[in-house]
Formats: sequence, C-alpha cells, structure tokens
Amino acid sequence: MMRPRIDGKEMDSPSIRAKPERTQKANRRTGRPRRGGAAEEVRHEQARRRKKLPWPVTLFLVSLVIPWIIQLGPVRASAYRLVLLATLVPTLIMWLSGKAGRIRTADFALIAYALWCGLSLAANYGVSATLQPSAILFIETAGSYLLARCYIRDADDFYNVISLLFKIVAFTFPFAVIESVTSRNIALELFGMVMPTPVDTNYDPRWGMRRVQGYYEHPILFGVATGCILAPVYLVLGYQKPVWQRSWRSMIVIITSFLSMSAGPTSAVVAQGMLLTWNRVLHKFKDRWKVMWGLVLVMYLFVEVVSNQSVPEFFMTHFSFDEVSAYYRVLIWRFGSASALSHPVFGVGFERWERPSWMPPSIDMFWLYHAIIYGLPAAFMMMLAFISLFVTVGLKKGLGDRLTEYRTAYLISMTGFFLVGWTVHFWNAVYVLFLFLLGSGAWILDAKTEGDSRVKRRGTGRATPKDHPAAVGGGHD
Repeated sequence: MMRPRIDGKEMDSPSIRAKPERTQKANRRTGRPRRGGAAEEVRHEQARRRKKLPWPVTLFLVSLVIPWIIQLGPVRASAYRLVLLATLVPTLIMWLSGKAGRIRTADFALIAYALWCGLSLAANYGVSATLQPSAILFIETAGSYLLARCYIRDADDFYNVISLLFKIVAFTFPFAVIESVTSRNIALELFGMVMPTPVDTNYDPRWGMRRVQGYYEHPILFGVATGCILAPVYLVLGYQKPVWQRSWRSMIVIITSFLSMSAGPTSAVVAQGMLLTWNRVLHKFKDRWKVMWGLVLVMYLFVEVVSNQSVPEFFMTHFSFDEVSAYYRVLIWRFGSASALSHPVFGVGFERWERPSWMPPSIDMFWLYHAIIYGLPAAFMMMLAFISLFVTVGLKKGLGDRLTEYRTAYLISMTGFFLVGWTVHFWNAVYVLFLFLLGSGAWILDAKTEGDSRVKRRGTGRATPKDHPAAVGGGHD
C-alpha cells in the first residue's frame, strides 16, 4: 500500500515524524513561532487566500464606516442596520440548526438581554410605543452577535475579519491625520454629499489638535472602533511574521486611535500594549497569566484598602485627560448606581434617571447603562454573555501554536473593551462592532485540539496530511 506523501516525502518516515515533534516541543518551551515548516506555511497561506470572507460579514464590516442616516418613514435606519435586518432571519435559522456549533450560554444571555429590554420598555411605556425601539435593539444585539457566531467558524475566518478591519483602519488613517491638523472632517463631508450624516461637532481641542470624529457621532467612538483591534493585528496578522511587520501595522492602529484624544480608548490601547508586552517578555513562563491575575487581585485589594475611592472610581479618576471628565464619570457611577438600585427590575427607560439637575443626561458607562435604563436583569445578562465567553475561551485546553496566539489576541481585545466600557458607552456602530467581535471568538470553543489529533492518529495507525502537526488547530500560516 502506498504511504501518504507530502512535499515528495513519505509521511510516516521516522525523520519526517520526529522533526515536527521536536519543533513543537521547542515552540512550547519558547512560546515563539517555529522557524521550519516553510512548505506548510505556504500551503496554509494559499488556503487562506482561497477562502474568502463570507459576503454578509464583508458587507456588515464595510457598512460600519458608512455614516449615512437613512430615513425610512418614522424609522431612522443606517447602512449596518439594513445589513443586519437582511441577515437576521438566516443567521437565526443557521444558529438553531447547529451550523454555528453548540449553543452557548452567551447565546442565550444576549437573546434574553434583548427580549428583557423589550419587556422593560413595554413596562415603562406600553407595548405599542415600544415596538420600534425594541425591534431595533433586537436586530442590533442578536443580529450582530449571531452574524459572527454563524460565519466566523475557524482560524482563517478570524484572520480575514481582522485583516479587513485593519484595512479599514489603514484607509481611515490619512483622513484622521487631516482632520486632526486642519479641523476638517473630510470623510463626513464626502458622505454628506450623497445623504445626511451625523453632525460634524468641533469639540474642544486637546494638546493643540482637534479630536478626530471620523465616521462616527463622537471622537470616543472613533477611538474605540479603531483601537480595539491592536492585539489581533499584532498577534493574528503578525503570526510568524518579523517584528518590524507586526510593529508598523500596530503603530497605524495606535496612532489612529490616539487621534481621538479620548482617555477611555487610549487607556484600552495602553492596556492591550501592556498585555502584549507581558506575553512577549514572559513567553517562556507557562503560568504568566496566572501571575497576572494574582497581581490584578493584589492591586484591587490594595486600592480597596488604601484609597478613599472605590476601585471603579479610582480607575475613572486616574485614567482621564482632564479632571472635569473624571469627576463627571465618578458622579455617573454614584448616581447611576443609586438609580439602578431604586428601579431594579425594569429601570427608568429613557426617562430622566435620578441625578442632580445640573448633570448632563448622558451615561458614559456601558456596563452601568443597561442597569439604569432596562433594569438589573439586563445588566446581568449582558455581563453574563461577556464573562461566559471570555472565561470558557480562556480555559480551552490543547490548542496548537496558531490557535493559542489567536485566542490570546481575542482575550486581550476583549479586555480592552471591558476596561473602556467603564468610562465610555458603546452605541450605534460601535455597539454592534463590540457584539460582533465578542461572537467572533466563539469558534475557538469548537476548535480541534492536539489531543483530538493524537487520538485520531492512534486509531488509524498512520499519519495523513490532515493529521500532520501543522494542521492541528487550523495549521500554521
């Protein structure tokens, strides 16, 4: 019987079996991508290029930077809402039929969140008055999340998502620089020639430069949308690439996000950079993330004991460009928490939440917003969706080198979202981008592990190209 061959060499030759095994052991010791396997790298690069990003995902991600306000009768629509409306029913069918893998706790939590928000609005305003906002909320919440769950199903899909998001940021970069220097939002001006767009608001400059608004309603949203992909750009697009290639892409993301001149997004980018540095410097130390969590716990207890502020208040006041914004966020935390506890079941809806008369109405705190507006159950379900995916993906065992890097990128990006969510509210395009990226990492839970491949090889008694170490966890780029 002919032995399986690959690159002209027999697969179960001892020399062929031993080299990948030794290389993989070396990888686990150093934490660095292996230098060998050039043929495997070429094959997987070619396979990824052949596999295109599904068109609904491409259409959705591009629509996020189309700022047109599309008025359909009484409904204020947008490009991304129309895409989500068109894909909602197909993705619900795919999800229910098992094409998105196992149904996860986060899936139920987010759908329950959207349904509870509708119930909350109905309790506050009546059914007829809440049909439109409830429907829009369900489309944005379930639609964006399930789009990722159904169409981002392996490492190549994830790579292609990050690649497209980086291309969008790189395309945005020169427009952001021009806006920062000249105070002209050329992007909104060009789109505004065709259809209405959000108002171009000239916020107070910081450090002599305009705060870049870009395609969004506020500079904060621009900073979050462009900075959230720093870790995936470095680890996913930069996998097995030289440091200089990783660095120039990362610098485009960092500078573009920084031009928003917003403390929240900048803090999230800094946090991602620190975690990437920690991962790089301590790559030989297997328990580096356990040590990280230990340090976080010690810091939390230290602030709780020594500071006269709560931990959220300490974070908000020490990571801001100006004292006024920091003080205002502390007030949001104090009065917003009190309002949520006073209306724990259905919240206050869109009515005036309990605060001093001189405080503006905005709630610049994503994780608290749901509790104030829709009640504590809504806040709990949103947090449950985030934590359940974060923890289960983080605890996934037996991933190959490539998937381990991708998993790290996903978790660091989600950490950035979690931190910035205490000082920023996500709405409109950034809200659906956050939920899409949250769902885009769920495929890791269904990924094959190295243990699965070893069992399969023992069962067949011979190696096949599918079982080759380079194919474990989606293969090496």
